Amino acid sequence: MTDTLSITLAQLNQSVGDIGGNAAQMLTVRAEAGKVDLVAFPEMHLIGYPAEDLVLKPSLIQRAQAELERLAEATNDGGPGMLVGSVFVRDGALHNGVAMLDGGRITAVRFKHELPNYGTFDEKRLFAPGPLPEPVLFRGTMLGLPICEDIWHPDVCRHLAEFGAGMFVCINGSPYEIEKDVLRMEGVAKRRAADTGLPLAYLNRVGGQDELVFDGSSFVVNGDGRLALQMADWTEQITRTNWTRTARGWHCDRGDMAELTDHPEDIYCAMVLSLRDYVNKNGFPGVVLGMSGGIDSAICAAIAVDALGPDRVWCVMLPSRYTSRASLEDAEACAKALGCRYSTIPISPAVVGFEAMLAAEFAGTTPDLTEENLQSRIRGVTLMALSNKFGPMLLTTGNKSEMSVGYATIYGDMAGGYNPLKDAYKMTVFAVSEWRNRRKPRIGLGPEGEVIPRNIIDKPPSAELRPDQKDEDSLPPYPVLDKILLGLVEHEESVEQLVADGFDRDTVVRIERLLHLAEYKRRQAPPGVKLGSRNFGRDRRYPITHRFRSG
Repeated sequence: MTDTLSITLAQLNQSVGDIGGNAAQMLTVRAEAGKVDLVAFPEMHLIGYPAEDLVLKPSLIQRAQAELERLAEATNDGGPGMLVGSVFVRDGALHNGVAMLDGGRITAVRFKHELPNYGTFDEKRLFAPGPLPEPVLFRGTMLGLPICEDIWHPDVCRHLAEFGAGMFVCINGSPYEIEKDVLRMEGVAKRRAADTGLPLAYLNRVGGQDELVFDGSSFVVNGDGRLALQMADWTEQITRTNWTRTARGWHCDRGDMAELTDHPEDIYCAMVLSLRDYVNKNGFPGVVLGMSGGIDSAICAAIAVDALGPDRVWCVMLPSRYTSRASLEDAEACAKALGCRYSTIPISPAVVGFEAMLAAEFAGTTPDLTEENLQSRIRGVTLMALSNKFGPMLLTTGNKSEMSVGYATIYGDMAGGYNPLKDAYKMTVFAVSEWRNRRKPRIGLGPEGEVIPRNIIDKPPSAELRPDQKDEDSLPPYPVLDKILLGLVEHEESVEQLVADGFDRDTVVRIERLLHLAEYKRRQAPPGVKLGSRNFGRDRRYPITHRFRSG
């Protein structure tokens, strides 16, 4: 029985489906870890998480098992053991599990008991729950190996403690949500430590995967609930932890205490990292976006530059006869401040051509939203032509407030491959814009200083599709709209509840109606990073066709 133990926590990015590449990464980390006892990797790191329906492919399962055995063989050199998350089949059932590799073989496998089936998670559809797990004996120490959701319920950790676990090493694939880092530690990990009196190492991954982004923020709490180690957020980090067996049980020595990003920098970093990984992992050379002179496209350009660097971002102004001189000047000034490529392509010739082409059919009608949307769709076609010709992915720039009420043109400004603002309300856009002008994020590749001209932040938002148009011509002021939407979308409140909170009934009824009517648009919107608890698509899944209204 040993009285000391050293565990390296590898907070890493991943590539879903790149089983060989992920295995090679793990072997590299193990080789560089030096003389430690164990190297732990995040949940399902061998195949990537979430792999969604890829796990239903028998060929993936076979390849994962072969790579796991190869990893196990590598531990025959007397060096560190490895804790590796993967997918397993037992008695015909598919499991999310973790394997202990040591001495050249797979010494133990444990399966996830609590399968999340809410919000972004759909694990009960794919996996069978494992039995309540028992501890794993590793070099004289009994380790409890709960997997992610297992620690959000008390039963698994209590069971492991009752069966002799001396500590918990919990591997996770926990996506970012606003304030979730506090919930993980204060609401979950410290409670499990208090329940059992045992220390808990919480290892999370970092990086973007489609609409999810993982913030890392791994940590260790001791059995007394005190924080022993805090790893950084938004960046890969490999950290050695040292453990000592005392008269009161295992204790982790105090290690590094990284300072986590505050709000709203956390939101901004989530958008930057998710876009960076989406573009890079899908092999795009860069991004192109429409630069309108408004705040949404300006902050998207800043996010793109911080994610990819100025040389991989192309901003295009597409003015019509309604585009103001101020918008032209603001767009160019923003692109110049960011240091990225900037082009101007007037759309007036195409607008005139479409109007002439449709003149006979539109004869006797009054110009309306149809003509406004033509401009937006011409811009979408133009930007997609640049994307097709030169390869950069088209970035979409609509915020969650607009997408909630359908204040976006399908096949127009909704066209694109990814939207960093998809889960960001308009007031969040203002907040992160103000923040970015004061500070550059530590993971950013863009310039220091003010990157969004003050006039862009201060002027009234407008789509500029007709003379003197303002967003508030057809929508409540954004501070009011966002509060109503928070109630309707994030908290599923009824019209009556919002009226009781002081909002105008007619306004709330109209916003709820617009919210439901726009569902068909949102189904056709590009993916975008999840920031809150109820993003459109993965969290909030409403029927397009229904007649329910709450007021």
